[in-house]
Amino acid sequence: MTAPRRAAESRGRWAERLAMLWLSCKGYRLLDHRARTAAGEIDLVATRGDYLVFIEVKARRTLTAALESFGERQRRRIIRAASIWRARHRGFEHLHMRYDLFLVAAGRWPQHRRAAWIPETREALDLL
Repeated sequence: MTAPRRAAESRGRWAERLAMLWLSCKGYRLLDHRARTAAGEIDLVATRGDYLVFIEVKARRTLTAALESFGERQRRRIIRAASIWRARHRGFEHLHMRYDLFLVAAGRWPQHRRAAWIPETREALDLL
């Protein structure tokens, strides 16, 4: 692994730890961290109220860069991975699913964007 890749990996792990602490303080119950599925990895899985929340953490130089680094292809991957995770972990069927973003940039307060995207009906049907 190259030095820049190691540095990026280290920043990502730090951002995930920050997100876990931040969300715990906001009343989220963390269920999984770096959850691996056949469709890919989910950074954080948590519950709060009536929601099962799948959270993608992005750390970049600026909040704008963090937001722009999250594209449609990644959304589809997380939707598939979330469906697999939920199927594996019975007992959460009664909860609504939500997809959040947690954005981290140096020198700025992190941003937690609840319901950052909502899967279209077609995307949901493609998972069946």
